[in-house]
Amino acid sequence: MITSFADAAGLAAAVLGIASVVYLVYALIRPERF
Repeated sequence: MITSFADAAGLAAAVLGIASVVYLVYALIRPERF
């Protein structure tokens, strides 16, 4: 349960960080798509 704005911000940062890493890895593996 999110109890504070800091928790929400931390969760959002973690999700964005993971998504950006996955996107970068995918771009390196499949360069023909970009």
